[in-house]
Amino acid sequence: MIFKNKELYNYMKCVFCLVGVLLSKSPKSSQGHHVSMSSIDGVKVCVCVCVFQSLDYDNSENQLFLEEERRMSFLGFKCLEISRWVICGLIGFLTGLIACCIDIAVENLAGLKYYVVKQNIEKFTEVGGLSISLILWAVLNSAFVMVGAVIVAFFEPGAAGSGIPQIKCYLNGVKIPRVVRLKTLVVKVCGVICSVAGGLAVGKEGPMIHSGAVVAAGVSQGRSTSLKKDFKIFEYFRRDTEKRDFVSAGAAAGVSAAFGAPVGGVLFSLEEGASFWNQMLTWRIFFASMISTFTLNFFLSIYNNKPGDLSSPGLINFGRFESDVSVCGLLGALFNTLNYWLTIFRIRYVHRPCLQVMEAMLVAAVTATVSFAMIYFSNDCQPLGPDQSEDYPLQLFCADGEYNSMATAFFNTPERSVRSLFHNPPGSYNPLTLSLFTLTYFFLACWTYGLTVSAGVFIPSLLIGAAWGRLFGILLAAITPNGSVWAVPGKYALMGAAAQLGGIVRMTLSLTVIMVEATGNVTYGLPIMLVLLTAKIVGDYFVEGLYDIHIKLQSVPFLHLEAPATSHWLTAREVMGAPVTCFNRIEKVGTIVDVLSNTSTNHNGFPVVVPVAICGLILRSQLIVLLKHKVFVELARSRLTQRKLQLKDFRDAYPRFPPIQSIHVSQDERECMMDLTEFMNPTPYTVPQETSLPRVFKLFRALGLRHLVVVDSENRVVGLVTRKDLARYHLGKHGLEEMQLAQT
Repeated sequence: MIFKNKELYNYMKCVFCLVGVLLSKSPKSSQGHHVSMSSIDGVKVCVCVCVFQSLDYDNSENQLFLEEERRMSFLGFKCLEISRWVICGLIGFLTGLIACCIDIAVENLAGLKYYVVKQNIEKFTEVGGLSISLILWAVLNSAFVMVGAVIVAFFEPGAAGSGIPQIKCYLNGVKIPRVVRLKTLVVKVCGVICSVAGGLAVGKEGPMIHSGAVVAAGVSQGRSTSLKKDFKIFEYFRRDTEKRDFVSAGAAAGVSAAFGAPVGGVLFSLEEGASFWNQMLTWRIFFASMISTFTLNFFLSIYNNKPGDLSSPGLINFGRFESDVSVCGLLGALFNTLNYWLTIFRIRYVHRPCLQVMEAMLVAAVTATVSFAMIYFSNDCQPLGPDQSEDYPLQLFCADGEYNSMATAFFNTPERSVRSLFHNPPGSYNPLTLSLFTLTYFFLACWTYGLTVSAGVFIPSLLIGAAWGRLFGILLAAITPNGSVWAVPGKYALMGAAAQLGGIVRMTLSLTVIMVEATGNVTYGLPIMLVLLTAKIVGDYFVEGLYDIHIKLQSVPFLHLEAPATSHWLTAREVMGAPVTCFNRIEKVGTIVDVLSNTSTNHNGFPVVVPVAICGLILRSQLIVLLKHKVFVELARSRLTQRKLQLKDFRDAYPRFPPIQSIHVSQDERECMMDLTEFMNPTPYTVPQETSLPRVFKLFRALGLRHLVVVDSENRVVGLVTRKDLARYHLGKHGLEEMQLAQT
């Protein structure tokens, strides 16, 4: 694609498409981009060949598909339905098991680190030399983070971040390279353990959602292409349509394992990701979420020597509250804006793996230094009573029997800090402590998100919101008569946490249910919903949600629910790609090979015409399989073909279809003919060329299409609409705008 831009605004769009490329060691990235910068007539030009492809969510109802359906008995259909439930159960079990392993590993590694640092601080508090404690803390943080950053930057860049934007894109219909690989899962799990144990302002809940999606993608296929191991099970589900539904279940299971919110997990998949839904899918996803929660709690209860206690709701237990209201979206908008410009800076200057590792280590060291300085200069000392929940209380310069309140927030894992802000009694923090912590942690979290480490933004957002929410409650109690009776700081901490997270990620319905399930009190439903709606409205006025920003920064052709406003005047004729490469129903093999080998085009769908009117549509992947198996008319007539091709042959090649360069076709075979009648989709979706853009968009988005054929009044093919044709239109400051894209 070529972007020619004369203004800074359009130039930044060009920079956005570099994000996946500049994270690699060479111009050819692991995601298959190739980028070069040049100048044409004094205008800066970015050339980017992007490999983001659409997923085939629309089933190809060709003759092979219909024959298989006719042969399948009623019992066979029932077995397939049972298999779907079994797969969802396995997804939930494995996701919960992974969550348990992550939680145990983080708690042990972080606990060991804090114990060593605490012993060192206590040793040098009286005799002097606390600088040694600071160095020890910074070195331990940097060591953990270095390991996490190295495995991500050098082994699997796709495991960076929370993974939620990538999963949203996958469920939207975009094939993100390497997003659901086994290697990505392994690096993701190890990376998030190192990131959280390394003291970064991150959480492990976001990566759990990505991990659940990867588990679902692998289990549902009954094989691992990375390990080249085929278990010969679940072969029927080896297609994009089925895989999408299971990935939705995996994402929901990840939410459930992270927050103990099965219903919230279902709504998360519905609100944030899935472009397709039905009632039976809802129940299967809920089943996977329940199994995930039960598995996590079962193994954690055994690990904590409480075999009978299965009530702990996931990795995050907010506890029980009553009701109150707090609203905010400005901090979320500020967070997203700062992170947006920081990401652009990283795209330009921090694009090599060694630089990415060094930046992550720098952030870890700075986080430890800032935390130590805040604790060192704080004089907020609180009595250490039986109702305190501190795991690693630091006395430092406080009197005997007291602890440093600032250390409760900084000298802890983020999850434990959130719980302390929620549950500690009034008077546990003074306003200055909360103000300084909120300000400091806000910028640390903003700087941290986007590093080349596996990390999520859920818990840092909750922690920031809980801090300023509790501060708001304290101030409200101080300035109102009898405020100490009703303005309980813990309640405002909960509402602030919800507002901050909602202001950053812009989730509403699903986040409301997640918070209600996590707190265990349904009376919080209405105030939390009001908080989240207000945060979303205020935040959307200034900037998009964080996930949407990073999706745009990756130049992913993401389709939102509706077409851009004021776009009814555009028609399919103006949007479509033309001219279109078409095949005859009986086509010459050499012609097919030449078209597929043409590097100037990367079409994945080809209309089939007879003689000029459309009669079907065939995919590149189908043609590849046909060429691989030599399905030629002459060979069939001479009875050299061993057997008739079946859908199983296409499923065996899924999802990594071989490139056309790997298929050898002799000169004699090039003269053969290929009959596409049996393999093409005879009923592709078509629209007249005068159809408006919103109608085309609705058809494309609602039906999960990859190709939409545009025809004239005589049913002749005049163009083809793809996802990229629709994604280039957006509503900007000057009305409807179009990114000038041209194929290279």
